[in-house]
Amino acid sequence: MRILALLGFLLLTRLSLSQTTPADVLIRNGRLYDGTGNAWTYADVAIRAGRIVAVGQLPADFAATTVIDAKGLAVAPGFIDVHTHIEDDEVRQPTADNFLYDGVTTVVTGNCGSSRLPLGQYFRTLDSLHLSVNTASFVGHGTVRKAVMGRSKRAPSEAELRQMEDLVAQAMQDGAVGLSSGLIYVPGTYSRTPEMVRLARVAAQYHGLYATHMRNESDSVTFAIQEALQVAREAGLPLEISHLKLSGQQNWGQADKLLGLIEQARQAGQQVTIDQYPYTASSTSLSTLLPDDVQADGRDSLRVRLQRPKVRAAVEADMLRRLKRRGLKHFSYAVVASFPPDTSYQGLSIEEINRRRKRPHNARAEAATIMELVLEHDAGMVFHGMSEPDVQQIMRYPQNMVASDASIRVWQQGMPHPRGYGSNARVLGHYVRELHVLTLEDAIRRMTSLPAQTMGFTDRGLLRPGYAADIVIFDPATVQDRSTFTQPHQYSVGMRYVLVNGRLTVQEGKHTGLRNGQVLYGGGKR
Repeated sequence: MRILALLGFLLLTRLSLSQTTPADVLIRNGRLYDGTGNAWTYADVAIRAGRIVAVGQLPADFAATTVIDAKGLAVAPGFIDVHTHIEDDEVRQPTADNFLYDGVTTVVTGNCGSSRLPLGQYFRTLDSLHLSVNTASFVGHGTVRKAVMGRSKRAPSEAELRQMEDLVAQAMQDGAVGLSSGLIYVPGTYSRTPEMVRLARVAAQYHGLYATHMRNESDSVTFAIQEALQVAREAGLPLEISHLKLSGQQNWGQADKLLGLIEQARQAGQQVTIDQYPYTASSTSLSTLLPDDVQADGRDSLRVRLQRPKVRAAVEADMLRRLKRRGLKHFSYAVVASFPPDTSYQGLSIEEINRRRKRPHNARAEAATIMELVLEHDAGMVFHGMSEPDVQQIMRYPQNMVASDASIRVWQQGMPHPRGYGSNARVLGHYVRELHVLTLEDAIRRMTSLPAQTMGFTDRGLLRPGYAADIVIFDPATVQDRSTFTQPHQYSVGMRYVLVNGRLTVQEGKHTGLRNGQVLYGGGKR
C-alpha cells in the first residue's frame, strides 16, 4: 500500500508541476504506441525543454505553447535507424530530409567497417553542422586496419594489432557505440577471426557492441553467421548482424536455417540482434564482384594485375562461375546506381551497358565490361538477388530491427536504392497495413525501443516521462513509401509531425528546416 501511495503521490506531483509551467508542446487525442510493443492507448504527451514531462489523460486546462491535435493519428517514439552510412552527405544535406520524412529521428553511422577516424574530431564536426537528426557512430574495423596496414593482404604483426587496439580504444573513449566490420570489403576481407576477437574485446571493455556485415551473405552465409557468433562470444559483447539476407537464387528458402542459428545462440545466452531493409535488392560497390585477392594494395595494384592475361582470365572465370551458380546467363541483376564518369549509365544493368558499348551479348563480354568499369571508377550498384518469401520470414523474427543501410539522400542525385527514402514507411504501409506480416505495435517496437536498447540509448525509444522528446506522429491509414528502383527520388508520405529533441522538425508533412539533432555517445565516452 505504501508503494502504491508513493506512486500516486509522484504522479500527482508530476502533473501539478507540469501545470505550473506551460509545456512547449502538447500532443492531444492521439493513439499512443509507446514503443514497448504493447497495445496502443489513447493518451496525451506533454513536452518541455526537449523532454517528455507527462504522458496520460492530461487535464483539459493543461497549459502549452503549442498544441497538436493528433486525432486519428499514431503517436510513437522517433524511429532509430541503426545502420546508415551518412559520411560526406551530412555536409551536403544536413537537413537529412529523406530520413525525417521516413520518421527517423536518430541515425547510427560508421557501419560495415567504415567510419571516420578520429571519431572525436568527427563528432565535433557534427556538433558544428547541426544536423536535423541525432547521430551516433561505430568505429569501423576496416578504417582502423587501413590506418595501420593500408590494404595489405596479410595478418597483422603483434605491434600492428596493438596499434589497432589503441585506435579502437580511443574511438570508444570518444563515444563510439561499438565496433563494426565489413568482412566482404577490402581490407576487412583480409582479416581473420582472431584479429576480430582481439579488437572486439577492446570495444567490450567500453560497453560497446559488435555489428558486422558478415564475410558472406550467399553460399557461405552459415559459416559467416557462425564466425560472427564466435567473435562476439569470445570477446564478451553483444552482436548485431547487419542487413541479414540470402543472396543468390541458389540460396533462397534457407531463412529458417539462419534464424535457427541465431535463436540457438540466444537460447544459449548470447545477446544477438539483426537488422534488415525491406527489399529484395541489395546495394554496394561493383568491385565486390571481383575476387578479394586482386584488390589488395590499392587501385594501382589492381590495374597492374588486370593487365596480366592470366590474372584477367582467372577473374573472368570466377565471375562467370558465380553467375552460373545463380542460374543466370547475364549480369542483368546488377544495376548501376551511381557512376560519375558517365551518369547516363545510372539505372542501366551491366547487360545493358555491355550492349551499349557494342560488345558481344554474352556473360564473358559482360565480365570484361565489369572489370573496365571498376578501373574507370568503382560504380555504386543495386543487386537484385533476394526472394520476397525470405524477406518476409526474416522480417517476422522478433529480434529484428528496421534499418535502411543508406546515406542522407541528395535530391535527384544518381539512381540510389529506394531504401534510403522509404524503409520504415514501407514496413508500416506495405508489410503491416497491406500484408499483415507484422502488427503495427510490433513494427514500431522494432523501430524504437529495440534499437535504443541495442545501441545503449537509455533515454530514447520509449514515450515515457524523462525521455528525450523524439516523437513521430503519422497516419497509419496513409503512411507509405513512394521511392522505387526506377524513380527513387520520392519522399515517403504520411509522417505528419516529427519532433527531434522536443522541437517540430516536420510540421503538417513539411520539413521546417530546423536542425536540432544531437550527437549521441556510447557508454565508454570519456
